[in-house]
Amino acid sequence: MSDELELLREWDADAAPLTDPARNRARHRLLNAMAHADQHTGTGTGTGRRRALRLAAAAVVATAVTGTAVLVGTDGSGERGAPGTGTPRMENAAATVLNGAAAWEREQEKEPVAPRDDQFIYSKRIIKETERKTGEVKTYTDEMWESVDASKRSLSMELGREMWEEPAGKGEGVWPPRKWSELKKLPQDPEKLISALLSDGGSDDRSFSERPEFDRFRAYFLLGELLKNPVLPQGLRPATYEALARVPGVEKIPGMQDSAGRRGVGVAFTERGPYEGKCLIFDPASYEFLGFRDERTSASGKKKYTQLSHVVEWGIVDRVKQRP
Repeated sequence: MSDELELLREWDADAAPLTDPARNRARHRLLNAMAHADQHTGTGTGTGRRRALRLAAAAVVATAVTGTAVLVGTDGSGERGAPGTGTPRMENAAATVLNGAAAWEREQEKEPVAPRDDQFIYSKRIIKETERKTGEVKTYTDEMWESVDASKRSLSMELGREMWEEPAGKGEGVWPPRKWSELKKLPQDPEKLISALLSDGGSDDRSFSERPEFDRFRAYFLLGELLKNPVLPQGLRPATYEALARVPGVEKIPGMQDSAGRRGVGVAFTERGPYEGKCLIFDPASYEFLGFRDERTSASGKKKYTQLSHVVEWGIVDRVKQRP
């Protein structure tokens, strides 16, 4: 694997550091790639695996340099996370929150207007970032204009900085999908939704006990990213909450607070240590979804930040910089 790591070492160390949203997009490219190599190579070893790892590493470097959210969907390598020890009682508590969120959503939701492929999905979110050591707080208002079919340049803001996303190339796509036709194809049965995501749209009815440990995090990550899409077909968002409730290693985190200062309860995947502190936040009584909690480290590694965010507005527009 040393040749793949060289790709990362060769990336200019003086380049601007990745923001956490950009890092998440890069991580998804890597996850998406890793999901396929073992399927294509059988054992996950040999030249096929090395080539796939090299392509996956290159995808991460490309995202680091360009900030693009385009995903390569055909090559990659397998990787398994360290086994975790989920606590059944806590996992059941998380399922209570997530199933409650699904019930709340079904009571509130209506069939949204479907965006056309040539339009953009606009969203505005508030990010409240706290420097852990000093307690200094900064608040950012970030806006995004995402091409529905990924055929046009999209514009996003990350901590107040504008970043352009180039159109998707042939054979490329984005996750979560923005095209209404693709979103409508996603199953609304929780078990089938998990199967579709982990098998890249195919069918794989294996239970989590029969899957690699890494599939638990893959499921949590892909479902969590789907929830970030501000507009989904009626029924898909509650189905996504119910699917998350079935993922082993997802636990309830009490004592949370969202970016608006509201008291909440978190739901996080805790089997993989580096992802602690990153969670979805819900109202502790109604289970209404409130926002996200995340963490980031400065480029120097000396400062750590806690980020709280929530979407305050979204809509469908015809061009970049247009608002609903």
